[in-house]
Amino acid sequence: MLIAKETELRRRYDVRWRLTGVATRRAGWLADPDGLNPIAILNGHWPNPHAQPARNVREWLEKARADVLFEASSLDVQTGQPALEHLAAALELGAHAITANKGPVVHAFRELTALAGEKKKKFLCEATVMDGVPIFSMFPLGLPATDLQEFSGVLNSTTNVVLTEIEKGRSLDEAVKRAQAIGVAETDPAADLDGWDSAVKVAALAIVLMGVPLKLEQVQRTGIRARRRDALQARLPCCAPRRYRRLYGATGAVVGLRSARESGRHEFRDSIRSRRIQFVHRRAQPGD
Repeated sequence: MLIAKETELRRRYDVRWRLTGVATRRAGWLADPDGLNPIAILNGHWPNPHAQPARNVREWLEKARADVLFEASSLDVQTGQPALEHLAAALELGAHAITANKGPVVHAFRELTALAGEKKKKFLCEATVMDGVPIFSMFPLGLPATDLQEFSGVLNSTTNVVLTEIEKGRSLDEAVKRAQAIGVAETDPAADLDGWDSAVKVAALAIVLMGVPLKLEQVQRTGIRARRRDALQARLPCCAPRRYRRLYGATGAVVGLRSARESGRHEFRDSIRSRRIQFVHRRAQPGD
């Protein structure tokens, strides 16, 4: 994206960037303050290190002389690591920290935000929930006086596809393979099927948008694998009018959360589960 938007960033915002570090499991910690070739790296042509390679994230950031860190490691639901360590190191060394990983938001949003403020840097996490939809920035920038009391929605596309396929008569395994074939499901879909992905998103939204320190273990979670197949496939006869049909498959994982604020205390009612809704409901066909 940086390559595609390079001219626009320069002309409209006077932003010029240089790639000075890349870190992956396979390539290790690569850094060159004079700049790496991003197009070559995207095509699999990795540079040979000119000096002793960095051994950890702090050494790597120092060698790269980074002004901004883009963190995109895999999610660890239980700890938020190693992303949390990467982001904290970047902020401590004077770089802005941007992540697409939900773990640090759930486990250390307040701490990372406070550290960013102390260092006069930015900690940004917009891509962690709903990808490119500006859900987190919408409230402080567009709705600054809004006090969010409740939200609900379909927070996981994999379960939505799987439930829809099961409703058509396929087995769970067949439905998962279908979701993988169209590029929606991960190779290991456990986090989606067992509700962990939605649980993390609920916690992240509550923490960031509602200012409530919701713990992951406080989110009530029922994965679709806990549902009996006959219950998932239950539906009205095909001859029933389309507008009255109620489908499991159309809803996916629907999440509801409410908070009541009394004397600064927060009481939550939250749940993650598959739920029947009318076909004409605005969330019944999120893929349309």
